[in-house]
Amino acid sequence: MALLARDLLAQDSVQATLDAIAASAVKLVDGCDAAGILAVRKGRAVTLAACGRAVQECDRLQGELGEGPCFDLARRKDGERIYRIADMTRPQPTWERFATRARPLGVGSMTGLLLYTDNDDFGALNLYARRPGAFGEDIETAGWLLASHAAVALADARTIDQLEHAMETRHAIGEAMGILMERHKLSADEAFSVLRRISQNHNIKLRDVAQRVRAEPADPT
Repeated sequence: MALLARDLLAQDSVQATLDAIAASAVKLVDGCDAAGILAVRKGRAVTLAACGRAVQECDRLQGELGEGPCFDLARRKDGERIYRIADMTRPQPTWERFATRARPLGVGSMTGLLLYTDNDDFGALNLYARRPGAFGEDIETAGWLLASHAAVALADARTIDQLEHAMETRHAIGEAMGILMERHKLSADEAFSVLRRISQNHNIKLRDVAQRVRAEPADPT
């Protein structure tokens, strides 16, 4: 698990981290044939990462039906942090519509764990197996360990992405200010005021204004 944590932290983007989480689940959890991360955004099921053929189709079904084990877990409809469907071939009163359509996909059992850090919910880590009864309580423990490490890595990855985005924005604005200062003999404050005025007048983000100035420095306004 220590090596896993180091590997996840070494990823260079949020998407790479998500992909590594799903792949690690298949590799490390006994009986797991596929794994994915699902988020619910504005009532829609969104597949953030998938390792295995069944993942995206199961996510699509749950989004289409507006219900399902991963879907309900990701939006914390009932406050649960984990679910387990031991045998998909048996009747599933809670998610019968989903179970009926998931069986032909070769899903025999499922386990899902809420992926979160403190109060930040990132979605659900979902494990799929072809055979019924693949996931017992011992597997859930391993899944929680994986989800805990993955959530921390994902939180760090998000923080890194935010910092990188802020640095890129700052760099773009600085370059645009330099262009305006050189071409129009403006001070730094005056150049920034020009950028801000364009942003406000045209309802465009300051970074986008800066990028336009960099692309067409001869006609910044």
